[in-house]
Amino acid sequence: MSLLMAVCLVLVQACSDENDPIEEISNGLDDITSTTDLSLATHAVAYQWTDLLLPLERYSSGRPNASARSMAYIYLAAYETIAPGSDTYRSLDGAFRNLRIRDDERAEEIDYQIALNTAFARVVDHFLLNVPTILTSEIETLESEIDLRLAGTYSSELISDSQAWGEYVAQQVIAYSQTDDDAEAQILDPQPSDYEPPTGEGFWTYSAEEERALYPYWGETVRSFVIRPRETSAVAPIAYSEDPNSDYYAQMQEVVTANNAAREEDGEQLWIAEFWSDDVEGLMMSPPVRQVAIANQLIEQYDLNLEASLALMVKLGFALNDAAVASWKHKYDFMVMRPNVYIHEFIDPAFQTNLFRLVFWPNPSFPSYPSGHSTFASAAGGVFIDTFGDATTFTDRTHEGRTEFRSDPRTFSTFSDMAAENAYSRIPLGVHMRMDCDEGLRLGYEIADAINSVDLTAFNQ
Repeated sequence: MSLLMAVCLVLVQACSDENDPIEEISNGLDDITSTTDLSLATHAVAYQWTDLLLPLERYSSGRPNASARSMAYIYLAAYETIAPGSDTYRSLDGAFRNLRIRDDERAEEIDYQIALNTAFARVVDHFLLNVPTILTSEIETLESEIDLRLAGTYSSELISDSQAWGEYVAQQVIAYSQTDDDAEAQILDPQPSDYEPPTGEGFWTYSAEEERALYPYWGETVRSFVIRPRETSAVAPIAYSEDPNSDYYAQMQEVVTANNAAREEDGEQLWIAEFWSDDVEGLMMSPPVRQVAIANQLIEQYDLNLEASLALMVKLGFALNDAAVASWKHKYDFMVMRPNVYIHEFIDPAFQTNLFRLVFWPNPSFPSYPSGHSTFASAAGGVFIDTFGDATTFTDRTHEGRTEFRSDPRTFSTFSDMAAENAYSRIPLGVHMRMDCDEGLRLGYEIADAINSVDLTAFNQ
């Protein structure tokens, strides 16, 4: 079957099976009630929009970098929409160069949930790239359904004023995103033909046009919100070696052993590997957006109100964006080859990763060190720990009911354990060495520390 046929088949199945996104979301709309007092607003509107965003992002292009970036802007717009009505959180207007949100554009009385509904519809539609029209039509459907729920006995003027505020904030955030010229250009050309990787012993390179470097300039020029790549530290990888007695060879051998054992045993290690893989466009959401799925479940479990929910989400969005920028900077600085290439040449020419059956192209199109998955996991995990404390009883049901891969929910007692399992799942999947995961996990927590130092209650006071 060709790749195009496979994508079309996935789209047809996605729109016809029992997991249809809009059907699931409609079941939760009864929790939405109108109020002009923001302190009384539940998380329902934000929760429902995130619940729609997640399946749509499965088909969005630009993974994982553009996806991580999109989460920052989507939730920045959502947060800024409700900030003027909050007694706890303050606007980030003025915190970032070129971001201007004028409060005098807002009518004296609005329903912030109606405004939020409008803002979400605009930014989700804008930032999720190249999603098929058959799926993006659900954005307008959800917007209409929530508006109907919230309209109540409001005057047409109040409804219009509320929608106008949401529209204004969304357009200001979109305009702000477009001042990041380098990101905008790279999204249009994620595998630039003018980039040729440097050569060196053990360096990553590509073997076919489809495998050309993905976002090779992302870490150099794309906007960070809180911490720039040059402000992060980096631990150098283990020195490359082809000696069977070397530490480098031992790390590669561990990948072979863990990968093959997971497949042969067909037990928990393969479950862990597939549960966290999130590698396949059209089948799974991207790795950074998986953390948004987790956050949405936590918002419901801990019953956060609307204000606290969006404060969590905007910090998470910043963390994911900055994790993508920093990890891609270090990837292309260190240029470590993928395990698959080394293993085929020096250990087992018949080696096949446990990801192979799910993907069209077996080798990720970027260097291995540090692991992006691991960086996203701990960047998000650090934000969760700061918000809820490390101890928890949390069951991740992101993929519940999926049959294409091992999707059964997994339960965790700490967020740090969850982040570590996600990070090291890349070893039995066969796509990363332990040192890749170690460094990604370390880097992500460093990024989370910077994000957590941002006090959203302190701005403009």
